[in-house]
Formats: sequence, C-alpha cells, structure tokens
Amino acid sequence: MGQAVKEMRIVCFGDSVTRGITFLKGRLRIIKENYPAMLQQLLGESNGEVLNKGVFNDNSTLMIERLDTDVIEPHPDYVLVEVGGNDCNFDWAEVAKRPDEGHEPIVSLNDYLINLRRIVENLKSAGITPILMTVLPLDPVRYYAQIMLLHGKNIAHWIATCGGIEHWHGNYNRQLRSLIKEMNVSSIDLRSRFKQAGDLADLLSDDGIHPSKTGYLAMANIIQDALGDMGIIH
Repeated sequence: MGQAVKEMRIVCFGDSVTRGITFLKGRLRIIKENYPAMLQQLLGESNGEVLNKGVFNDNSTLMIERLDTDVIEPHPDYVLVEVGGNDCNFDWAEVAKRPDEGHEPIVSLNDYLINLRRIVENLKSAGITPILMTVLPLDPVRYYAQIMLLHGKNIAHWIATCGGIEHWHGNYNRQLRSLIKEMNVSSIDLRSRFKQAGDLADLLSDDGIHPSKTGYLAMANIIQDALGDMGIIH
C-alpha cells in the first residue's frame, strides 16, 4: 500500500477490540500489537496519526458519553467506529441465577441503532468522516465454554431457549448493515473480511471473542486495504 495523506488523523473509536484486549493463559490482557498500533505501523508515522480511543467493556451508550472529549476534540479527519459485541451481550451472572426467565441484551437493539445514528450525525456535524465497521465475528463454542467456566452450566438451558449469543450477535450486525445502507455512511465489512482472512481458531484468542495477535494484524491489514479502496490512502 502506498502513501497516506500527510498529517491525516484517524481515531479508532470502540470497545475492547479497539483497545487491544486478548485472552492469553487464562487471563484478559492488553497487548501492544492492537489493530490501531499495527495500522499506524502500516501507514507510517510520517503519513498520518492513528489514535486509539478504545475502552474495555464499552458499548454504544457509554461511547456516546465520551464522544466529544475522546473523538471530536482531537479533530480527526476520519473515525473508525467499532462497537456491538458488548451491546448484544448479556449479564451472564443474572442469567445463571435465573435461567428460566427472560433476559435482555445489555443495550437493546433499538438503543444500539439510535446510538450509532447519533454518533454518525454528531461526527458529520463536526466535519469528521465516520466509517462504521461491522461487528467482529465470534467463536460461540469457545465463548460459551469460557462463560460456563465463570458462571456455571445453568446458562446452557437459557441459551437453548433463545438462540444463543450467536443469534443476537448476527442480528445486531444485520441491523447495523441496514443502518449503514440507510444513512449512506462509509463502512468496512470487517465481519466478512475477517472470516475470509483465516481460521477463526487462529484469529481469535481462547475466549472466542477477542482477537489474537494474528487477528489484530489481520484487522489492520483489512482496514488498510479498505481505506485504500475508499481513496483515503494511496
């Protein structure tokens, strides 16, 4: 890939996937080889600045609260928005306590779409170009194994009755794609491209949801290629 526009600034705005969390040796860890850092290396320091504004366990509601200070005030040219995995997740401790009851995602689908719409509109009003990224895929088998290790097997009954996190994950992503089309906003189909980049067993860490070092490098390459396709870098 060639040169980026000189002095260009990109903010990577998202949750733990943006922050650079991976699951290694039984623990969640922050690694320096996160996708914003690797994207910076690919672009080169002299061709633009990449800022990591990812926060562990964030969701679209919490991101709204820090949009002005973390994203708009630095005056970037482009903002890569990555969010959804925590929105469609559940309070698994509550599910384990009451596996026969109904449970709602941490951020409802309706609120998730409202929040994303607001993020896009506020960025555009500030003269910043938003780029929405679809939801990174997960490995439900490894993810559930980790959840059951933490909260017990009571959740298995509830999962069987509601379609499981993969159902919710996919639904949020489908609605996000519809919103992207409706708002005619720039986007990167991270979900599809990540699946095509290799085996999810290698690209995702042992918890089945956070990327491995290999996965973060794949993300950076996918995003670099997409920015090139958009004509943002040359």
